[in-house]
Amino acid sequence: MSQHDTLLAAFENYIAENEKFIGKGVKASAARARKALQEIAGACKERRKEITAHKEAMEVKK
Repeated sequence: MSQHDTLLAAFENYIAENEKFIGKGVKASAARARKALQEIAGACKERRKEITAHKEAMEVKK
């Protein structure tokens, strides 16, 4: 799974857990929503590295 796909999956998970927490008041969903946010942060960092590497590779080809 690419970092882009990981990021999208974590965001979808966050949305679902946040809805359970805010909408239904499920306290356990708060921890899962926070975990999803942490996964999003990590995936963002990795995706930024991938984008930078790809950009640098494009500049070398010129």
